[in-house]
Amino acid sequence: MSGSAFNAFKARVPVVWSPRLFITLVRGLPGTRRLHRRTLTAMRLRRCNRTVIHRTTPSLLGMLNQVKRLVVVETEEMHNARKQEEEERKALRPPIIVNHTPLSSPT
Repeated sequence: MSGSAFNAFKARVPVVWSPRLFITLVRGLPGTRRLHRRTLTAMRLRRCNRTVIHRTTPSLLGMLNQVKRLVVVETEEMHNARKQEEEERKALRPPIIVNHTPLSSPT
């Protein structure tokens, strides 16, 4: 997954310590260990592509280390930059006006 779009995005945003972490479940729960499922439940992650916000604590970092292949962790700055980029991409653009009438030649 080294060529994924998210890894490319992470490369553009500087990673700094953050008091809050945005954790997103990106892999499904079926087929995972019971310990990992219970860890994700403890972090309130029950469905794919859902994001939760947690304070950075040593116990949370230990839980993230356990399920690191199932989740994506973002700092506040990374999350805000990604959301802003998504909004810019989805923003309304001015309409393209096409005029089909032939231009009159000045003769």
